[in-house]
Amino acid sequence: METLQCILKKSFSHAIDRAFKSLSDTDKQAELVPCHQEGFGHYQCNSALGLSKILKKNPRAVAQEIEAALDHQTRAMCEKIEIAGPGFINITLSAAFLSQEIMHTLADPWLGAVRPKKKLKVVVDFSSPNVAKELHVGHIRSTIIGDCLCRLFEFLGCDVLRLNHIGDWGTQFGMLITYMKEHAPQVLKGAKKTDLGELMIWYKGARKLFDADPAFKARSQQEVVRLQSGEKEALHAWKIICDISRIAFQEIYDLLDVLLIERGESYYNPLLKGVVEELEKKGLVTISDNAKCIFLEGFTNREGQPMPLIVQKSDGGYNYDTTDLAAIRQRLVDEKANRIIYVVDSGQGLHFQMVFKAAEQAGWYDPTQIPVDHVGFGLVLGEDGKKFKTRSGETEKLIDLLTEAIDRAKKVVQERLPDASQQEIDHLARVIGIDAIKYSDLSCHRTKDYTFSYERMLRFEGNTAVFLLYAYVRINGIQRKTRADAHGPAETIALQHPSEIALALHLRRFGETLEFMARDLLPNRLTDYLYELAEKFNAFYRDCRVEGTPEEGSRLLLCQAAARVLKQGLEILGLQTVERM
Repeated sequence: METLQCILKKSFSHAIDRAFKSLSDTDKQAELVPCHQEGFGHYQCNSALGLSKILKKNPRAVAQEIEAALDHQTRAMCEKIEIAGPGFINITLSAAFLSQEIMHTLADPWLGAVRPKKKLKVVVDFSSPNVAKELHVGHIRSTIIGDCLCRLFEFLGCDVLRLNHIGDWGTQFGMLITYMKEHAPQVLKGAKKTDLGELMIWYKGARKLFDADPAFKARSQQEVVRLQSGEKEALHAWKIICDISRIAFQEIYDLLDVLLIERGESYYNPLLKGVVEELEKKGLVTISDNAKCIFLEGFTNREGQPMPLIVQKSDGGYNYDTTDLAAIRQRLVDEKANRIIYVVDSGQGLHFQMVFKAAEQAGWYDPTQIPVDHVGFGLVLGEDGKKFKTRSGETEKLIDLLTEAIDRAKKVVQERLPDASQQEIDHLARVIGIDAIKYSDLSCHRTKDYTFSYERMLRFEGNTAVFLLYAYVRINGIQRKTRADAHGPAETIALQHPSEIALALHLRRFGETLEFMARDLLPNRLTDYLYELAEKFNAFYRDCRVEGTPEEGSRLLLCQAAARVLKQGLEILGLQTVERM
């Protein structure tokens, strides 16, 4: 299926072609957008204003010629077509046309979303915690936003590679391995088990010694060399540390229902030498202070001096710049990605701009053909407006945040469903608590900071996950009450009431919303759409009785369409649904 916007754009582009043959093909492409105010219509063609300058005609006269050139099929789709103001063409679709479109939507597995003709490979880099450190509140945005974008492109039929670029290599492992050898040798020998909490204590102890004790620092640096050279004992210790961290990470990913493929810094380590050599052969490397650097036009520091992208340090070692260049090359050249998305906080924006530019200059990709995007995001703030922390001033552990949300949701469920079994209460609390946290994050514009509030995210009113879940439960309740089977009654939709028409139009715009979201990589486009869908359904429920009316069959189909779109939208956001609340 095509979106309504696409259908109308083609129709009006053909009309412009018929009315003004002398225009270029580009100028004949209609500017077609949804009406911002429903009172004006459903869609609006704004082409007349721009074309009037090219044609040297009054824009209203241009609009009249476009309207006159519309074909019979387009007119049959519309209830009315009006020229307003200086030349806007307002379009109101007919109830009969929308009725047919919703029937087509119900028959479409993708509910009106447009899938690419060619299967595209999309690589999404997200979450990316550091080994030997616990996931904290700062990781939640990358994990949730990244998973949502993966789900979107998977739904649209893309081959999605979900990568977790964990920090599992570097100097910190030398000092941690050295500390464990000296203070916890039984763990390295396999005689004692430990967990990430204890590993973090050792890490802090190692860091303190590294900064204060030159002898310990020297031993740690020697350990790094042994690790990087592949010495068996060092690699064994490194693997133990990674395995301990991996268990703790997976506990949270399971709770969030997030799938990831781990490819940490160590994965790209064997490629670094070859990447630097390739960049040197292509004449991109300059020696500066004995380090190998790439200087990119337009990147300067505050003093106006050229800013280097360091690909090999003066001591011969590599860094994040080198690893990220190796990673983007591998994803472009080996994975043959059609699109790459990095979901990393906004503070890393300059770094990624430089990496992307260097990759372009190396000839690894053409940005006009392969989009490579940094999906930045703001901070999570506490209700005091400051960076979210515990009462003691420590960074909030993510597992504690999720557990608290589930506990609070459990109290809400117990109050509302006193007859529920403990098993049902536990299930509902987990779904509602996790959904509430995810939705609260995704419903905010990702580039802005947002304030974390358990109380607000668990409300039954307003733009919350709970409000949407309750709407879904209500829709299913109507269908159960009228004993509608899974496929709906064997009738067609016949829209009549304005609330039915408004709901149907919004349902048919699901595909447009996903198109915008895929283009801008803004999950709040979908949350806004679903919130409006729930509100329009509530208006329909208020105005249009279903059970026992002559319109029952038609309205049940409309309910079915609403339930399917709402459920699918929530799934793309990474939210689960429930049957009662």
